[in-house]
Amino acid sequence: MTATRPPALSATSLAVAATRDDCLALDARDPLASLRERFDLPDGVIYLDGNSLGARPRAALARAQEVVAREWGRDLIKSWNTAGWFEMPKRLGDRLAPLIGARPGEVAVTDTTSLNLFKALAAALAMQAERSPGRKTIVTERGNFPTDIYMADGLARWLDRGYRVRLVEDLDKLEAAVDADCAVLMLTHVNYRTGRQHDMAALTRHAHANGALAVWDLAHSAGAVPLDLHAAGADFAVGCTYKYLNGGPGAPAFIWVPQHHQAAFRHPLTGWWSHAAPFAMSHGFEAADGIGRALCGTQPVVSLALVECGLEVFEATGMEAIRAKSLQLTDLFIALVEARCAAHPLGLVTPREHERRGSHVSFTHPHGYAVMQALIERGVIGDYREPAIMRFGFTPLYTRFVDVWDAVEVLRDILDNETYDKNATRSAVT
Repeated sequence: MTATRPPALSATSLAVAATRDDCLALDARDPLASLRERFDLPDGVIYLDGNSLGARPRAALARAQEVVAREWGRDLIKSWNTAGWFEMPKRLGDRLAPLIGARPGEVAVTDTTSLNLFKALAAALAMQAERSPGRKTIVTERGNFPTDIYMADGLARWLDRGYRVRLVEDLDKLEAAVDADCAVLMLTHVNYRTGRQHDMAALTRHAHANGALAVWDLAHSAGAVPLDLHAAGADFAVGCTYKYLNGGPGAPAFIWVPQHHQAAFRHPLTGWWSHAAPFAMSHGFEAADGIGRALCGTQPVVSLALVECGLEVFEATGMEAIRAKSLQLTDLFIALVEARCAAHPLGLVTPREHERRGSHVSFTHPHGYAVMQALIERGVIGDYREPAIMRFGFTPLYTRFVDVWDAVEVLRDILDNETYDKNATRSAVT
């Protein structure tokens, strides 16, 4: 479907959006406004945490009932064939592919982001061991999402052949770290704390020019910013479906292996679903052709079915339209917070430049956790990440401009009146 681009929100428009009615007027001419009706959002809640868990598509409940009651309950094991359960990881992968600039047969929706990252890193290191055996380093930024670092470090220690992970503190020194010892540059496209977006194409070119492969985590960019993995020249990519793709809590992740790397793609997690003939029950492993070799074991059918409900919504618009509104929402939020909460010690850590920003905005505050808990109690749901960072996610499919205004007004009231508990006890998640 051809995407409809929302009207540009210029600096002048931002200045004009000085009242709640101005924001309502922006909503009235938003071409994406009708998509909000495709989500079941609770009354009285401003949901600004779609960067952590996307809202539920209305279709998901009926789809879950269909899978459980009819496909499982009535048709039982026949549904592996009749309902297409067995092909679901690849079919969903093909449906997701246009959102990340991938081609049919290159994406599988399967396992978790961590497991898929393990597979991608293992494959990249194996490829490098054949062509450049002296390269032993995985380079990433210290501020990368911890599980990515854990998986890379665990793989390096398990291989026990001199592999190591190099953590770069200063992003200005990131390119210099990709040296003759670097086998893989592993980065998350949009940083989970700051919302800072890397230049994927430039960093991938730099990695290739210095003999390294590039593995990208798209957890905070898939469904939020336009992506073209082929144009960027990336080697492998992984990501989750439960954030901007609205697949549900703990929904299966995805892995992208471009066709030109598929023949060489191999990893230790050689489960039966990645076998060339899984039901032959042979004693030896023979890898499947194509993206099938990125699978592992039996798939979580109910969870996979719900992922499709999230992907269906994207087919009613396009990533360029989504990105345009995302930038409008985040520009407005930054401007309103800085104007209406100027008397308070808030620090913007998200880049102002559009090309360096994802779809969430992060501010620091000395009592960030307590302030976020007060916001949540007032129905404005964002989340908190150490150290002292309040994150606000903007999902253009269902976030309105008036939500931005109302959220900032609640934040201003909480800060002005100090209606937050400075001794709030940290919860397990947010």
